[in-house]
Amino acid sequence: MKSTEVVDFFFELGQLKRIRHEGWRLAGVESPDTIAAHSLRAAQIGYVLARLAGCEQADRIVSMLVFHDMAEARIGDIHKVANRYLQFDEASVVKEQTAPLDDIGGEILSRWLEVESADSEAGQIAKDADLLEQALTAREYIEQGYKACEDWLENIRPRLKTTQAKELLSALETGSPSAWWSELKHFS
Repeated sequence: MKSTEVVDFFFELGQLKRIRHEGWRLAGVESPDTIAAHSLRAAQIGYVLARLAGCEQADRIVSMLVFHDMAEARIGDIHKVANRYLQFDEASVVKEQTAPLDDIGGEILSRWLEVESADSEAGQIAKDADLLEQALTAREYIEQGYKACEDWLENIRPRLKTTQAKELLSALETGSPSAWWSELKHFS
C-alpha cells in the first residue's frame, strides 16, 4: 500500500466535514449537522452503549461507527424522500474506497458491513448508537423550534434493538438538551 493512497483516503474522509445531513432540511433546519459531527457523537454513544450493555467490544464498535457513513463522501447524504427514487450500491462504494488500503481496508469494510447488517451484538449496538445520535439531534432541533423533527423520534423507537438504547431514548425524549449546563452557570 502506498502512502499516497492512505493520504488520499484521509482527504476523502475529510469530505464528511463538509456534507450535511440533508434529511433535517426537510424539517426546515437551514444548517444541519455534518456527517462527520454525526459520526463522532455516534461513536461516543456507541462506546457508552456497549459498556452499558456489558459488551466487551466497545472499542470495535467505536471503530465501526467512525466509518459507518464513509460512503457519503462520494454519494452525499440522500434523505428518505429522495431515496424513494434513487438507487445506490453503498457496499460497492465502500469496497472501492477501502481497496487501496489492503488488510486495513478489509477490516474497515468488514466493520462497515457489520453495522449495515446489524446481525451481531456489536452491529446491533452500533446501529442503535447511530439511531440514538439521530434522536438526540432531533431533540435538539425540536427545542430550537423545528417541530417537524418529532417524526424522527417516532420513527426511531421501533428500530432500536437493545434494551439500553430504548431506555436512553425514553430519557432523552423527556430531557432537555440544555439541562446539562443549566446548573453549571450558577456561581458560588
